[in-house]
Amino acid sequence: MSLWDVRVSAEARKNRRKVPQGIDELFQLLLKEIELAGPVRSAWPNYSKISSSKNCHHCHLQKGKPTYVTVWKVINKKEKIIKVLYVGTHEGVDYDRICRD
Repeated sequence: MSLWDVRVSAEARKNRRKVPQGIDELFQLLLKEIELAGPVRSAWPNYSKISSSKNCHHCHLQKGKPTYVTVWKVINKKEKIIKVLYVGTHEGVDYDRICRD
């Protein structure tokens, strides 16, 4: 089985330092699942593809106030490269800006 190469953007690394430990643990679990099984993670809450970008995906790490989300994008399907673009609160994410093709 070939694993996906999951890279975390500088913005996502910066935001990750701001999330609570429990959210970071869920984030790490999601990254491992993406690495093993690819970008489609339909078992995660509110998972969907971002409508403004055919290669961008998101899901909720935790619902409530605040809601924490992660956004990732398939950079190269053939070479199996994914880049995590955002982790943080739902209120702080601009999907159209970060998912531009």
